[in-house]
Amino acid sequence: MAALIAFLAGLPGLIAAPPLDRDESRFAQATAQMLETGDFVVIRYQDEPRFKKPVGIHWLQAASVRLLSSPEARDIWAYRIPSLLGAMLAAAACAWGAAAFFGAEAGLLAGAMLGATFMLSSEAMIAKTDAVLCGTTTLAMAALGRIYASARDGPPIGRFTPMAFWLAIGAATLVKGPVGPMVAALAMIALAIADRRPAWLGRLNWYWGLILVAIIVGPWAGAVTVATDGGFWSQALAGDLAPKLAGGQETHGAPPGYHTLLASVLLFPMTLLIPAALVAGWKRRAEPGVRFALAWLIPTWIVFELLPTKLVHYTLPTYGAVCWLAAAALAAPLGRRVRIVGAGLSGIIGLLMAGGVCYLVSLYGTAADAFPAILAAGLLAAAGLAGAYMLIKDRALPALAAALAFGILGHAVLVAGLAPRLDPLWLSRRTEAAMAKAQLLPRQGVADAPVTVAGYAEPSLVFALGTETELGGPDDAAQAIVEHRPAVVEGRQDPAFRQALTADHVAAQEVAEVKGLDYSDGHKMTLRIYRAPDNAPPPPGGQPEGGQP
Repeated sequence: MAALIAFLAGLPGLIAAPPLDRDESRFAQATAQMLETGDFVVIRYQDEPRFKKPVGIHWLQAASVRLLSSPEARDIWAYRIPSLLGAMLAAAACAWGAAAFFGAEAGLLAGAMLGATFMLSSEAMIAKTDAVLCGTTTLAMAALGRIYASARDGPPIGRFTPMAFWLAIGAATLVKGPVGPMVAALAMIALAIADRRPAWLGRLNWYWGLILVAIIVGPWAGAVTVATDGGFWSQALAGDLAPKLAGGQETHGAPPGYHTLLASVLLFPMTLLIPAALVAGWKRRAEPGVRFALAWLIPTWIVFELLPTKLVHYTLPTYGAVCWLAAAALAAPLGRRVRIVGAGLSGIIGLLMAGGVCYLVSLYGTAADAFPAILAAGLLAAAGLAGAYMLIKDRALPALAAALAFGILGHAVLVAGLAPRLDPLWLSRRTEAAMAKAQLLPRQGVADAPVTVAGYAEPSLVFALGTETELGGPDDAAQAIVEHRPAVVEGRQDPAFRQALTADHVAAQEVAEVKGLDYSDGHKMTLRIYRAPDNAPPPPGGQPEGGQP
């Protein structure tokens, strides 16, 4: 049931949202290249090696695309299926683990809350690692929690539980390296210190477990070491991990407290129970289930708060612990102060989100977008206010049910009904559509390939136009016209492009103009699509290789 809730929360955006910049489109393009080349060991984005993350997510995406679509179709939804399944796994695992400590009903509540959170339901519709990492890490922590519970008079475990832990750790490592094992290791250390009774860890079957992890991770690790002559590891450690530890990588630095400040927004709509979860965590810290949730949550949260580089999804693998504490809090009547603070926090966040929707549509929408904007804003405000009202009336379960229902509907309307309509934000999608209308897309088999793009290098356009897309300057775009290939030129590059055409004694026909915002860097863009005129002389040397007669 918890997995179904996560499915409903993530599905609308998965289907409707265009490819996103920059991480999603980079992941999807790298996966498409794996399918095109048959190289499933070395990760590449066009000609550039992408030695940042392990290969797990690309294998999952490749399997999904091969089963449900094709790399030529460039259907982004097929690349997102593993993320949706990861979110469903996270919700189900959260429920499974919580049930061992607090009972089946509390388990369902915990899983439902996690599946409906804005952070997880948003990651469920994005083709990158974080929803799958959350699913595998939550499964590992749920299995670890059940082993811990069995050592403290909880339900007995079977052979599957330790195996589930190690399978999840191996999968998490193959998806995002050390993050999953780090969460589990920090929790084990915290529990060993708090309990002074670490004997229960022997039930993990370490010998066979570590062999299982080696079987999962080892073949690819060995293959990529040989294929790159060790370059993958030096680049991943020195080029990706070390800068994140040393400072704010790629302008993503923030002071400690960043994740705590954003938690009430990212955990919405279960925000109304955050105060109750914190109080339950403090007052009931001696209980096995609460203690385990705290050991899962606090050490990892501190690590990410201290890490100089901060992105909003970093703490997602700990959200299951917050939901455990919130579900545990619902087992007893909530105090008046906790209800008032939770209601106030929920109402404020709901209204802020509604205001954010209105602001977004005022910047990038039109009058035709008023209905989905009003609907999304109304549902998000209702998620915060309806839950707050019922919580004040001491009806905690109905308050949570109302908040989750309105929150899921509001998120669906926002990401599937409103966001895709905000045309200025989707430059690549509109450029692809304009080129398709003019039959200039290489995959249509009419225009010569590759397309040259000058002044706009977003991965979403590379994913749309194909792996061979040339990212160059004005001279390269002019050369494309000489060779009877399409060119896309950003407005600031246009004068230099025209000068290059004059120098080459050729003309270009403008097919379409697309204006909008590159939301990755905040710059306004004008993309002009060019082709060689129909009466242009043939390119020097005859037809380019792969062109149409």
